[in-house]
Amino acid sequence: MKRPIKFALIGATGLVGRTAIRILEEKKLPIDEYYFLASSRSKDKKIEFRNQTYRIEELTEDLFQKRHFDYAIFSAGAEIAKHFAPLAVENGTIVIDNSNAFRMQEDIPLIVPEVNMDCVPSHPTVIANPNCSTIQAVVALKPLDERYHIKRIVYSTYQAVSGAGKKGLDDLENGIKGMPPQKFPHPIFNNCLPHIDDFLDNGYTKEEQKMIQETRKILQKRELAVTATTVRVPVFNCHCEAVNVEFYDSFALADVIQTLQQASGIRVFSENGQYPIPTLVSGQDDVFVGRIRRDFSLKSGINMWIVADNVRKGAATNAIQILEKLLERQEK
Repeated sequence: MKRPIKFALIGATGLVGRTAIRILEEKKLPIDEYYFLASSRSKDKKIEFRNQTYRIEELTEDLFQKRHFDYAIFSAGAEIAKHFAPLAVENGTIVIDNSNAFRMQEDIPLIVPEVNMDCVPSHPTVIANPNCSTIQAVVALKPLDERYHIKRIVYSTYQAVSGAGKKGLDDLENGIKGMPPQKFPHPIFNNCLPHIDDFLDNGYTKEEQKMIQETRKILQKRELAVTATTVRVPVFNCHCEAVNVEFYDSFALADVIQTLQQASGIRVFSENGQYPIPTLVSGQDDVFVGRIRRDFSLKSGINMWIVADNVRKGAATNAIQILEKLLERQEK
C-alpha cells in the first residue's frame, strides 16, 4: 500500500501563505494530507481548503518529528527558516524556502522551474526560492541566453508594495488617507522610493545585490556583468522591470520575439503600442514581456519590459511549481 504524501505550509496566514493556499486549491496536486502552520498568534484559527475546515497548528520544534512531512514550503521569513528548516530536514522533509536564508549557499539550489529545475539533485534537502524580482527576470532571460549568450544586464525595477507584505499594502492604503508610513522610510503614496531593503557600504541596496547575485547563480554565470536599481512604487501588486540586455551574438529582432514566444511560462506582447501592465497581470502566473526593441546604442542589445504578479509567480506559485515538479519526479 502506498504511503500517504504529507505536505506542510509554514506561514499559512501571511500574504504569501494565503496566496499559496489559493494556488494549491487550483493545482490539485497528488498530496494526501495537508497541514497549515503558523506562529502561536494564529494557533487554532480556521481556514477553508477544498471544502474542508483546517485548524492552523503552531510551528514548534517537535512538530516535524511528530508529523514526518514529506514536503514543506516555508513562507515565514529568514529567521524562522534558519531555525526550523534544519529540523525539518533532519526528519526527512524536503524544504522549499521562500526567504533569503539559503539562496546564496553554494550547496543549496536556487530554482525557477522554467529555467533550472535540472539543478535540483535527485535527493534534495532544501531548495531556495529566488527573490521575486529575480524570478520574473530570469524566466525571460534564460531562453535568450541560450540563443544569443548574454554579456551584460541592466535592471531597473518598479516594485509593488505587496513585495513588502501586508505592512507595505497598509502603508499605501493609509497613505492615500494622509496617514504617515509605518513600513517605508517615506510616504509611498504619490512617491517613488529608490530604496528596497537596507543600504550596503557600496551604495547599492540589499535588493539590488540580491538581483545581481541571484541572476548569476541561476544562469550559472558567476562573472556575468549585472547592475540594478530597484524602486518601490505606489502600485498594490505586480512588479515591473525595464531590462536592458547586451548579447555576445548578433540577432534578428523577430527571432528574439519568437524565442520568447516559444519559451515556457512567458506571454509576449509583440505589437507596437501594446504592453503588459499590473492591472492586467495581477492574479496570473505567467511572466509577461513587452516593449521588446533593439538598443541602438549597442552592437547587439535589446530593451524589454517585464511584468509579473510578485506574490504569485514571484513567491507562492514558483514554490508550488517546484513542489509540483518534485512530485512528478517521485511518481516516475
